[in-house]
Parts: sequence; structure tokens; C-alpha cells
Amino acid sequence: MVRYRRPSRVTEMTTVRDSFWLRSHYAALTFFGYIVVHSQEEADRLNSRTSRDSSLKRHETIHLRQAQATHDSWICFYTLYIWYYLRALPQNKHMRHAAYYLNPFEMEAYGHMDEPDYLDKCIGGANEWRTFAKMKPKDRRKLAKG
Repeated sequence: MVRYRRPSRVTEMTTVRDSFWLRSHYAALTFFGYIVVHSQEEADRLNSRTSRDSSLKRHETIHLRQAQATHDSWICFYTLYIWYYLRALPQNKHMRHAAYYLNPFEMEAYGHMDEPDYLDKCIGGANEWRTFAKMKPKDRRKLAKG
């Protein structure tokens, strides 16, 4: 059974298999402090001790830090996530999956998922997404293409 925990109380993000919540072109998602993946093999791999250097796990953990920075609330995080997704939706006609890739939360996570020390820098919460959020989706698209 999955239990709800405030973002600040999540010490280790456990990976679980549940393909119901994932679209086929997404590798994983953060769901109330858990990482959800398609296969049990991937869940086992990300739950292993060697996964700490995984870009995918780091990407999802950045979302945890972002939730900590949004009033330490998953509800605030997901509400803002959906809001930014919907605001960027018109950009889909210019860029494939723009609503997803131009989401400020995803821009920060993708921008730092290959930096092993990034999570150490944002213990109290990841806030770079706020800089992207101040930009119009059209300007974020230009930044993403540039």
C-alpha cells in the first residue's frame, strides 16, 4: 500500500512498478514520493544501491526537491505542474511534447539530471524552476531550441 508523505519526510524515493500511470513515452514519474516505472526489472535496478548515480533517479529526485520548495506540499507541486503544462500546451504545434518539455519543473530536472552534485546543492528545495516559470512559454521554447 502506498502511503502519502510530505515531501520533506521522504528520505529515499522507492521505485515501484505500475504501468497504469505511465504513458509509453515516459520512462518514469514521481508520484507522492515514489518513482513509478513500467517494469519490475527497472524498479529493482533503481532501488539498488548502485542507482544513486542514475540520471533517471536523479531527475525524479529533483522533482522531490521541487515539491519541498512548493510549500512542502505534493498538492501545490502537482497543481503548479498541471498549470504550467496547460499554459505551454499551445506550443505543441511548434515543438513535439512542448507542454511537457517546457514545463519549468521539467526544464530544471532535465537541465541538472546529469550533475551528480546537484541534489547536494538543493537540500532545502530546488528553485531554479521559478526562473523558467517567470518566462512566457514561447520564450521557454526559444531557450529550449537555442
